[in-house]
Amino acid sequence: MADVVLDPKQIRKRYFKSWFVVDLLSSIPLDFIFLIINEGIQPDLYKLSRSLRILKLAKILSLLKLLRLSRLVRYVRQWEEIFNFASAVIRIFNLICMMLLIGHWNGCLQFLVPMLQDFPEDCWVTKNDLVDAHWATQYTWALFKAMSHMLCIGYGKRPPESITDLWLTMVSMISGATCFALFIGHATNLIQSMDTSRRQYQEKFKQVEEYMQYRKLPVHLRTRIQDYYEYRYQGKVFDEDNILEELSIPLREEVINYNCRSLVKAVPFFANANPEFVTDVVTKLNYEVFQPDDFIIREGSFGDKMYFILGGTVDVLTADGEVVTTLQDGAYFGGKK
Repeated sequence: MADVVLDPKQIRKRYFKSWFVVDLLSSIPLDFIFLIINEGIQPDLYKLSRSLRILKLAKILSLLKLLRLSRLVRYVRQWEEIFNFASAVIRIFNLICMMLLIGHWNGCLQFLVPMLQDFPEDCWVTKNDLVDAHWATQYTWALFKAMSHMLCIGYGKRPPESITDLWLTMVSMISGATCFALFIGHATNLIQSMDTSRRQYQEKFKQVEEYMQYRKLPVHLRTRIQDYYEYRYQGKVFDEDNILEELSIPLREEVINYNCRSLVKAVPFFANANPEFVTDVVTKLNYEVFQPDDFIIREGSFGDKMYFILGGTVDVLTADGEVVTTLQDGAYFGGKK
């Protein structure tokens, strides 16, 4: 991690050793001075002044460091956490912005090279009568030319005629093809990682369907199995046991208490209980799903479990099938005899 220097002396010393001379010379309005003198000036001095301005353009490369700022990365991650439902959209948006930025740089390069050559007669700027056009018009045509090259859909308004335009076109096409390949690869990985839990569920359910076909299960049984998977997993598969096992004990208890908050609130059994007792109980709970007409406990069977109803209803039946009572959310039953 780089250190932030706030000492004016060190900043001044570093600046004097780096860009001070170039900034000083390139800040002198030589163009206006030459226009005032206009005559008697040597052309070599004018070219020298333009060379100093070109040197200053190299400072633009230092802006690339902005892409690696930890603060910018942290802000992007915070956006993804705040808009959790749209984190993939934010990533795709950032990728599109990066592609547009590369297109912007390419468009500036398309116009910069002819400008440094004083707009020769065979350059695309002169051919399109853009030398004296408004800067917005110049930028629009340069960006259009760059995007046409990068997307390999044409050469802009006119095909290249000079050697310089040919080289610029080739460089632009190569950069565009490279960016396109990177964009497709990154977008593919991004789409695949958007909802890994749902993809795992689909793969798991596909195996279940193949198993049911292999065993030639009846249609009504297949329907019940499909309904069970929909109720049990709700379209997502997580290895929750492994995830919780990797957490520390305090963090694991906090997560489980949060996941079971609705159950603890609904069950009167936990209303006035000691919080440590509640935590000890909920950490040992297992989530189970029962479908309509499922028998959970039969009369005379050995009771080794206690059930808390998180959602739904449970009918207590006699041996003749008569409903004695109906248990609802928050109720509990079972236990060892």
